[in-house]
Amino acid sequence: MTEEPDIPFDLPVVYEDSRIIVVDKPHFLATTPRGMWYRQSALIRLRERYGEPQITPAHRLDRLTAGIVVFVRDPAARGAYQMMFQERRVRKTYECVAPARPVTRPRTGTTVRLAPPRPFPLLRASHIDKQRAVLQAREIPGTPNARTRIDRAELRVEASARLGAPMCRYVLEPVTGKTHQLRVHMAGLGLPIMGDDLYPTVREPDYADFSDPLQLVARTLCFTDPLTGEPRRFVSRVPLA
Repeated sequence: MTEEPDIPFDLPVVYEDSRIIVVDKPHFLATTPRGMWYRQSALIRLRERYGEPQITPAHRLDRLTAGIVVFVRDPAARGAYQMMFQERRVRKTYECVAPARPVTRPRTGTTVRLAPPRPFPLLRASHIDKQRAVLQAREIPGTPNARTRIDRAELRVEASARLGAPMCRYVLEPVTGKTHQLRVHMAGLGLPIMGDDLYPTVREPDYADFSDPLQLVARTLCFTDPLTGEPRRFVSRVPLA
């Protein structure tokens, strides 16, 4: 059994009330216990910090993805917040760093320019299949079940100099929520996200190395509170490379 490494990053709380706790999850920290990760998860940290074993996630982020996550502390409110995410009544915006080069034509699915003749923004749609016990998800022929709006923002000159290639910040808005969707769609366009150890090729992880995080952040999360009707907007402060 592999010993659970310590994740040396704080878990800032950006908002809390009697019903929810909203955190800005760092890279490398799991949302919930899974596999070798138990105490080094956002859920267990929060339960221990507040002494509230009933805290439950309303949704999840991949361990390597940073950004805003909502937890429910009131059991009576759990269903309302979890259903809000399941029914996709939440608007999420992600940011990532990836190569600044022309899009490669994917082997399957569709890529539609939304402001032609400009290459971006675009809508990427494909059928993503994820098998249990297989690390990578894959795009296969079939009716699209995954859609992402992708826009390109500023050139990141500092990253360009370090990597020997121009890099850009991209803004990603998932229309659906398939496993690894953003990483799969970016890699399929020939724009793999900086620091990705799964796409396009699998790299053996070093769980003690925190120097090269996946440059993907759940930047904003907006919704109408299902219990109060108030508009909510939370913004991650986790920096990109």
